[in-house]
Amino acid sequence: MAALRICDPMLPVLAREFSASTGEAGYAVSSFALAYGLALLLFGPLGDRYGKFNVIAFATISCTVGSLACAMALSLGGLVAARALSGIAAAGVTPLAMAWIGDNVPYQRRQEVLAQLIGATTLGLIAGQSLGGVLADSLGWRSAFVLLALTFAAAGALMLLEVRAQDRRAAPMASFAPPLGFSLALRVVVRERWARRMLGFAFLEGVFVFGGLAFLPSHLHYRFGLPMSWAGSVLVLYGLGGLLYSRCARLLLRRMGETGLARVGGTLLCLYFGVLAMMPAWGWALPACLVGGLGFYMLHNTLQTHATQMAPAARATAVTLFSSSLFMGQSLGVAGAAAVVNARSAIPVFAVSALALLMIAWMFAAQARTAQRYALAPK
Repeated sequence: MAALRICDPMLPVLAREFSASTGEAGYAVSSFALAYGLALLLFGPLGDRYGKFNVIAFATISCTVGSLACAMALSLGGLVAARALSGIAAAGVTPLAMAWIGDNVPYQRRQEVLAQLIGATTLGLIAGQSLGGVLADSLGWRSAFVLLALTFAAAGALMLLEVRAQDRRAAPMASFAPPLGFSLALRVVVRERWARRMLGFAFLEGVFVFGGLAFLPSHLHYRFGLPMSWAGSVLVLYGLGGLLYSRCARLLLRRMGETGLARVGGTLLCLYFGVLAMMPAWGWALPACLVGGLGFYMLHNTLQTHATQMAPAARATAVTLFSSSLFMGQSLGVAGAAAVVNARSAIPVFAVSALALLMIAWMFAAQARTAQRYALAPK
C-alpha cells in the first residue's frame, strides 16, 4: 500500500521535475495500478499451485528491484515504466495474504481477521501518502523510493528465512487447494453468477474511490495553496479512519451485520466526497478524510470477505481476480479523473464519486441475503 500511494502527494513535484502537467505525472499512479491488476492474473494460479506464503516471499523480494528502478529514473517515461515493474511485483503480496486467511479462518470469523489485515495495510497507506510528500519536499522524491526498496528487501529476507524454517519443520504455513491450471481455475471462478457480480462491484469501487483520492493532495495544493507536504499529510486521516474501523470491526459487525456495514460505508463515502466537492476551505478536508476512510473500509472489508469465498477450490485465483478488477477500475478511474482535472478541476470528480459510491454500496446491500447464502453454502 505504501508503494501504491507513494506518488499521490508528489505529483506536482514530478510535474516540475519532468516539465509535465499534473495529469501527465498522474500516469506514475495509474501505471502501477494497471500493471498490478494485470499481474494478479498470473500470481493467483501461482499461489494456488506453489503455496501462497512462498509466492508472497518471492514477490516481496522482487519489489526491491522495481523501487530501485523508480529511484534511478531519468525521465517521466522511465519512471512510469519502473512504476509498472513495481506494480507487477507487488501483485503477489496483499491479495495472496487475503487468500491465505481464507484458507485458515472460518467464514464466520473471517471478516474480523481481514479487518486486522486492513489495519496493517492502512499503516502502509498512511506511510506512502505522508512520507511521499515530506521526503519529496525535504530530501527529494527519489529518497522515497530508496526507502521503499530498503523496506522491501528487509521484509522479503525475513520471509525467506521463514520459508526455510517451514521446510525444516516439514509443515507448511498454510493449506492450499490442489493445483489447477490457469484456464480451469478461471472457469471455476467466473462460472459463478455471484462471483461475476462481485468482480463488477470491485471494478466500480476502484473507479470511483481511487479516481478522486489520487488527486486530493493536488487539489488542496492548487486551490487552497497548501504545501505538498501538508496536503499529503491530510490524507493520513483517511488512513486513520481505516485503522479506526480495524479496531472496531468486531463491534460494528455485531451491531450492523454485513448489510449494515455496506450501507453505512457507502453513505459515509458519499458524505466524504460531497464535502470535498463543496468545501470552502481546506480545513473541511480533515474530518471528511477521517469519515471517508472509515466508510471505505466498512464497505471494502465486506466485499473482501465475500471475495475469499467465491471459489475455495481456486481461492488465490478468485481473490486475485477480485483485486485485479479493483485495480483495473482504479487505473481507469485515475486516467479518467486526470482528463477531467486537466480540463476543469477535481470538483466534478468528487461529486460524481459521491453519488456513484452511494449507489454501489446500496446495490450490494440489496443483494446481501443472496450473498450470505452463497458464502456459507458448501462448495
